[in-house]
Amino acid sequence: MSTAVSRTRARGVETLSLDAVDTRNALSAALVDALAHALADCAGDPGVRAVVLTHTGTTFCAGADLRDPPHPDALVGLLRQIVELPRPVVARVTGHVRAGGLGLLAACDITAAATTATFAFTEVRIGVAPAVISLPVIPRADPRALARHYLTGERFDPAEAVRLGLLTVAADDVDEALAPVLDGLRRSSPQALAETKRLLTARVLETFDRDAAGLTALSARLFSTPEAREGMTAFLERRDAAWVV
Repeated sequence: MSTAVSRTRARGVETLSLDAVDTRNALSAALVDALAHALADCAGDPGVRAVVLTHTGTTFCAGADLRDPPHPDALVGLLRQIVELPRPVVARVTGHVRAGGLGLLAACDITAAATTATFAFTEVRIGVAPAVISLPVIPRADPRALARHYLTGERFDPAEAVRLGLLTVAADDVDEALAPVLDGLRRSSPQALAETKRLLTARVLETFDRDAAGLTALSARLFSTPEAREGMTAFLERRDAAWVV
């Protein structure tokens, strides 16, 4: 398996760490594929009681890798895989989360971040929309608060992420905050965890069933437009896009 994702296990909890520090754990085709394979292994392993999704480096995930983006269908598949996994998936964040990284958070069942973490839906600033990641984000987030951040691309802090519904908890010590959570998962029956998760994710999966094809097509269309090409070029060149006034 690719080293884009590293793995450790302790007392039934499998930790999957996004480990592509050079690209700030951006969602490349290779990273998406590596994470999907690791999650599939966890789903088929009765020794895994829960999964922790975390990261190396100062960024949890910088969003899509603009130089090696995954196909929208692959990203849909990865997000759905997290939602459907018959094990709870817990996100542990100590760094920055942008764009598609927020889709990963929204797909997880429980999410915790250090108070130093930052968040932003930056898609509008490069000429696209948060299309595919809306599949898990919109069903789980407060719609009025989400509108501001979707439309402006502003950076926000963990307290705001909790208010939006994207974080379960923000804490100075994220591992201390997660200790009782992981203890509770270890004490819960595997059958009960799987069926309880199924109850909790039913409405999210209805959104996937209804909207995935349309949002995938929207994403592909927007990324092919001149405005998006200008936005991505401006981002890579660290300058304002042509439309900035």
